[in-house]
Amino acid sequence: MVAKLSKITTVWIALVLVLLCVVFSVINPAAFPTAFNLKTLLVEAAVLLVLSVGMTFVIITAGIDLSVGSVLLFASMCSALAMNSMAGGDSTAAGADVAFVGLLVALVAGAAWGVLNGLLITVAKVPPLIVTLGSFGAALGAAQLAGDGTDVDTVPEGMREWLGFGNTLGIPNMVLVALIVTLLGGWLLTTTRFGRYTFAIGSNPEAARRVGISVTRHLIMVYTLVGLLAGLAGYMSLAQFGATTLSGHTTDNLNAIAGVVLGGTSLFGGVGSIAGTVIGVFIPAVLTRGFIITGVQAYWQPIAVGLVLVAAVWFDQSRRRARNNR
Repeated sequence: MVAKLSKITTVWIALVLVLLCVVFSVINPAAFPTAFNLKTLLVEAAVLLVLSVGMTFVIITAGIDLSVGSVLLFASMCSALAMNSMAGGDSTAAGADVAFVGLLVALVAGAAWGVLNGLLITVAKVPPLIVTLGSFGAALGAAQLAGDGTDVDTVPEGMREWLGFGNTLGIPNMVLVALIVTLLGGWLLTTTRFGRYTFAIGSNPEAARRVGISVTRHLIMVYTLVGLLAGLAGYMSLAQFGATTLSGHTTDNLNAIAGVVLGGTSLFGGVGSIAGTVIGVFIPAVLTRGFIITGVQAYWQPIAVGLVLVAAVWFDQSRRRARNNR
């Protein structure tokens, strides 16, 4: 029954996504329903999708992570500084070896924040909301301290050309990376013991403990995963913009949570899917792109996403009450 309700939610949000695309296409038929706009939309959604895959695992465990945007910035700053250090201060002309080290640094920096969040939540018994809210500010502050309050705008040109702007068979490499992460996340969630444990903990952590699942270890692994993916997203952002964008990604946590919840993942845990998340992620992405094309002020985008998120949570609560009353 739970799985069936989740699929129904996914279908409804898919219809909402189609409706949004139709509305924006009618308003501006010369700009929205074009191949160029679709390609731009996919590239812009790639970073958010990577963040949302990790967020799906966290929310299924009945947790939350408000720090993903700041961890992204911290990882991108660490990556940029490491690459510049290897290249003598300016990595613009650096080769693939420097770019690869930058990737490793971003992944490690992101995973480190994830481990810290996981330990504070499971060992120190601090609620996930408080821990990740603290990490939200701390990671952003650490990134600003590392960069002296300014962005680092020297990254390897080869990295930008291949990942930031490169294409394979006409598909942007940014989109391909997000697609690979999504497919691996779906496989991990639906076919492995890790995925089964994630659902079990979200449904009833005490019952999970009684059947032998190490809830503490698994939650640390889940938060490490979301941190790792935030690090990868930070590297992708660095390749896309060629800079660390300290003033950007301020609403990434809201958009990632909104995308996951809109896709049918319950904030109360135990229910969710990567497929639903993919559909849900494109709601804020389409809203952002649609507002830009139709000339609506960008300030309306977080308002619209917030309203849709509240509506999704209300629907989830109504669904739970209806299920419990049967």
